[in-house]
Amino acid sequence: MLIDGCGRRIDYLRLSVTDRCDLRCAYCMPPEFDSYEIPDNWLSFSEIVRICRIFIDLGVSRVRLTGGEPLVRSRIGDLVQDVGQLPGLNDLSLSTNGTRLTQFASKLLASGVTRLNVSLDTLSPVRFLTLTRRDALHDVLAGLEVARESGFRLIKINMVWLPEFNGDELDAMIKYCMERNFVLRLIENMPMGDSARQLGSSSLQPLIGQLRERFHLVDHIVAGGGPARYLGTPDRSFSVGFITPMSQHFCEACNRVRVSVTGRLHLCLGQNDHLELLPMLRGGSPDHEIANQIRAAVMQKPLSHEFQKNPMKVVRIMASTGG
Repeated sequence: MLIDGCGRRIDYLRLSVTDRCDLRCAYCMPPEFDSYEIPDNWLSFSEIVRICRIFIDLGVSRVRLTGGEPLVRSRIGDLVQDVGQLPGLNDLSLSTNGTRLTQFASKLLASGVTRLNVSLDTLSPVRFLTLTRRDALHDVLAGLEVARESGFRLIKINMVWLPEFNGDELDAMIKYCMERNFVLRLIENMPMGDSARQLGSSSLQPLIGQLRERFHLVDHIVAGGGPARYLGTPDRSFSVGFITPMSQHFCEACNRVRVSVTGRLHLCLGQNDHLELLPMLRGGSPDHEIANQIRAAVMQKPLSHEFQKNPMKVVRIMASTGG
């Protein structure tokens, strides 16, 4: 098992396959951002598979492929299939903005992805354009319908909670998810870079109590290795999760690390500590040496983030970190 210095078992890897995206969501990427990594610095597919295999040998059983937007990377279906066939991997999922799901949903399912997390912060075309700087809401909604019809075991809708922007859409989003058997997840915005900090963050705590009472929700368990706390209707017809890194952090139970598209192992979203894997991968290091370096790095995983105490500490943006 992979155990950190706080005694937490690390069994979940989020791995970014690209820092590129076809949207420019305000909380993820500044409007002027163009500092993408050159493709020569990206992990190759064989390097990604190798990293996954090393982590699986260390006890990781869940892998989520992320971006940027993972579906913009060429031949992504081949990568998904190769990762999905790794012995010891119990759960392969993917995060996406949904714009390309009409093209890829069936291929992803056939390649071993059983769960999708889809970012959808608004059902308004005008607001979608404002937030993402792209007129693509129709593509996302169409992609979600194709994914639902394809038969994914679970589709989660990630809605970043920005009450001054989308707070009046909560009822519409709940109705949308209920009708399609999607799990809604509400997320507090994190101060990852200046663009995200400018949007601010609002606590979900009052809303949790309101929704519990309004829909007679009870504590609920939904598949996945992430930090969301879930409530659901007694008949399980609707579930809603809350990711609260600001108002009620979940650091004591953190079970995950992230690897960027350049092979940088991030131990915590709210800290700058990291380990560079790419030089070892391309420098001839054998798997056992890389595994030992990962073990040593994970022992330095901090107890918690410092978003509240030191919100200016992390200057990298979410797109370059890996979602």
